[in-house]
Amino acid sequence: MNEFPWLTTLWVLPLAGAALVMVVPAAQRMLARSLGLAVAVATLAVGVVVAVRFEPGGQRYQFVESHEWIPAFGAGYTLGIDGISLVLVMLTAALVPLLILAGWRDEREVGTGRRVAHIYVALTLVVEAMVLISFTSLDILLFYVFFEVMLIPMYFLIGGFGPRTDDLAHRQQRSRAAVKFLLYNLFGGLIMLAAVIGLYVLTARENLGPIGGGTFDFRVVLEAANSGQLGAGPVVLNALFLGFMFAFAVKAPLWPLHTWLPDAAVSATPASAVLMMAVVDKVGTFGMLRYCLLLFPSASSDYAPLISVLAVIGIVYGALLAIGQTDVMRLIAYTSISHFGFIILGIFAMTTQGGAGATLYMVNHGISTAALFLIAGFLVSRRGTRVIAEFGGVQKVAPVLAGTFLIAGLATLSLPGLAPFISEFLVLVGTFTRYPVAAIIATSALVLAAVYVLWLYQRMMTGPVKEGNERLTDLVPRELVVVAPLIAALLFLGAYPKPVLDRINPAVAGTLTTIGKHDPGPTVQPEAATPSGGAHK
Repeated sequence: MNEFPWLTTLWVLPLAGAALVMVVPAAQRMLARSLGLAVAVATLAVGVVVAVRFEPGGQRYQFVESHEWIPAFGAGYTLGIDGISLVLVMLTAALVPLLILAGWRDEREVGTGRRVAHIYVALTLVVEAMVLISFTSLDILLFYVFFEVMLIPMYFLIGGFGPRTDDLAHRQQRSRAAVKFLLYNLFGGLIMLAAVIGLYVLTARENLGPIGGGTFDFRVVLEAANSGQLGAGPVVLNALFLGFMFAFAVKAPLWPLHTWLPDAAVSATPASAVLMMAVVDKVGTFGMLRYCLLLFPSASSDYAPLISVLAVIGIVYGALLAIGQTDVMRLIAYTSISHFGFIILGIFAMTTQGGAGATLYMVNHGISTAALFLIAGFLVSRRGTRVIAEFGGVQKVAPVLAGTFLIAGLATLSLPGLAPFISEFLVLVGTFTRYPVAAIIATSALVLAAVYVLWLYQRMMTGPVKEGNERLTDLVPRELVVVAPLIAALLFLGAYPKPVLDRINPAVAGTLTTIGKHDPGPTVQPEAATPSGGAHK
């Protein structure tokens, strides 16, 4: 136990900040934004303290806080982090201040309400709080509650904030995208709720709870699952696994449950879309690592080939559809579907390289997607259109914007020297040792990524300046403050990923040890014996 509740502070701070933002006088929009930004920076500072105090070679779960919540049901307020959750906490805490700054005046585009800025900032902070407690929860019911609750503020960010338009069809499209996002994820959550209840029933039957009955304590359930104390047959455990996996596959999203993502991404403001794709959706892939693999190792192994096939389809499908897009924001959204396929493929390869690569990919995808989507959003807000054909020659009038867009795009295609390369390489190597055919097919996405990124850059940034682009301005100081840390992170982690991997690797190794998985060894054919009993030289 720790004397100071660092993890509670980590998520309560943005939640309290959201409440403070809402009590700021309606006319003080600048104060509301500034207060929200200050709270997000303070949350990042707490995250840095946690990261510095975290011991990579220490106990598996650190900064553990445990208090009673609903003792009659064996549910507790239990928090703790390992290396995997730590890096995702830091990704979230680092991105949110940049997103608030990037969307500094986004709310002006959506309405004239007096508290629009307050609501926009407060919703962003609430989403951050919900995500942080999801990454740090060690109680299954607590995780489930916030896994679902985060959908509500995200729904309002998608449906209530977006490009201002007098076109009724566009407003209806934004509303439909928000409803589709909510319904898909709520349905997945309901399936997961049935699995959570089923898991609790198993623990209650074995009296694993602290006062008899069942428990939601992840550590207790994990120990019971790996010692065979749950007393359930393969059919029941497979059904529970599928309940958890379905919800995570919707949120991640995994093909063919992905269709809500492109509509939601283009309907929201760029900052809200990044919050969804780079932060919220990571809860799905985190859940696969934390809950699916650890609680249901046998079912995970049984379904790994099928899930790997779906992941490979998503990788290729997302890349192919990105090539055919005429909307720059929708193109970037489809690239995320392809990238999530790589992450899920690495998770279910169940190798040290695949698991480490998948976790590192979550971090690198968050950074690269944030950079590319926000820079594209800055450009779209200047030009007033998302249609790729309307651009051209931008590098001549806004060279810094074009240059940073190129770096972010090259990171998206995993160019060596930029952060996503090493994570994608680890995923492919780790997958090849287990599923060589899947790894080979997934490698084709590297070529497809080069096509959609370089062709996009050629159409938008090179050539003569098209009519309507002559007065485009370059990045302003506020936008440079947003973009510079993202570009720096892509370069630093591309050259030196060791600090992140040092924290990820022990957690991944612990996961594989717990579920009894080992990296496949090299297959060596014995030499043919000679008639005299010797071997051929």
